[in-house]
Amino acid sequence: MVWSGVGKTTLAIFLSPGIGLLLALLLMLLVSWLFVRSNPHGSDNIFRRVQFISASFYALGHGGNDAQKTMGIIAVLLYSEGHLGSQFYVPFWVVIACQIAMAAGTLAGGWRIVRTMGSRITRLTPMQGVCAETAGSITLFGATWLGVPVSTTHTITGSIIGVGAAKKVSAVRWAVAKEIVTAWILTIPASALLGGFFYWLSGLLG
Repeated sequence: MVWSGVGKTTLAIFLSPGIGLLLALLLMLLVSWLFVRSNPHGSDNIFRRVQFISASFYALGHGGNDAQKTMGIIAVLLYSEGHLGSQFYVPFWVVIACQIAMAAGTLAGGWRIVRTMGSRITRLTPMQGVCAETAGSITLFGATWLGVPVSTTHTITGSIIGVGAAKKVSAVRWAVAKEIVTAWILTIPASALLGGFFYWLSGLLG
């Protein structure tokens, strides 16, 4: 096991929500100051349009970081079994298969996550949505540039908490945030244990 890689990845997983939170908080304060004299209805119309851009950048950041993990694991398995020849690369069919799988998974069960992110942590306005997505995008682009895998869900959760806290602390449903953080803490060791178990089982069966 390469512990330096494990340490870098673990650190990034825990830092990315905090970075997203701080960036979203700062963006929210800046944008609120810039639009302090604007008509609320007019501002909402502006940010509804801008949100198409911020959401697109966030989607790009998601694909640039999160999707690469699955492609990398599949490509490494293919390479280790000699299916890629002497040169390591990611086959185009792996890219397409991962895109289809992620899209199908999001379509099948993603709306529950969308509902939690958009209304259960804090009820987002168009302005808050733009700031959260922009902060999440910046965090994801930075992590991808550094070659560090992070969780896009963790990142956007931190960003949403940041825009909610910028309005007022009580605007964030901290009980829901606590449930999400608890799930993060439990899923990492649970995944490691399950991975180890199935590796041990495959050794017995092989």
